[in-house]
Amino acid sequence: MSVRVLLVDDQILMRSGLRKLLEIEDGIEIVADVGSGPDALAVVPSCRPDVALVDARMPGMDGIELITLLTRDFPFVASIVLTTFDEDEYLFGALKAGARGFLLKDASPEDLVAAIHRAAGGGTVLSDQVAGRVVAQLRGETPAQPVLSSREAEVARLVGAGASNREIAAELFITEGTVKNHVSSTLRKLGLRDRTQLALHVSSSPGAF
Repeated sequence: MSVRVLLVDDQILMRSGLRKLLEIEDGIEIVADVGSGPDALAVVPSCRPDVALVDARMPGMDGIELITLLTRDFPFVASIVLTTFDEDEYLFGALKAGARGFLLKDASPEDLVAAIHRAAGGGTVLSDQVAGRVVAQLRGETPAQPVLSSREAEVARLVGAGASNREIAAELFITEGTVKNHVSSTLRKLGLRDRTQLALHVSSSPGAF
């Protein structure tokens, strides 16, 4: 029996790409794709998904608020956050809201498909980049240093090499907007002010990237 999946993302291209990626997979059926939290809540009673892939940052109602309402009103839906942003407020907010998983959008198709099946079966799924932070939080530990996602590290290396956002986007096959988000997240995590400081940081500690 196929896992019924609802896609929730305000970016049309992302929803379209996910649909094309997942609908060719055996054992997965895309029952709806919507661009907002309110639209998701409106279609759940009729399409009855097993799993909802939810973007964390959306206008109006963000993913955390949506997952809170899904958990309360439709507990049969297993929610997975699929996002560009691995900030703690989204990670721990989503888990506290009842999410079954937290994945970054640079996850491989195989990892995404496996996560959907695992969440549908009652399991919990975390990307490698955030799993360590969850464990540290549960142990009451403070991570020794900020943890960059693999994509953030790639972007940082290219910034260190002097590449522009457009050049980085072309190199990594992502949008310039996504590059900007990764740069902003990396600056925040490392406590740096701007791209110049990031480039200097990369050149002074290349082994960290």
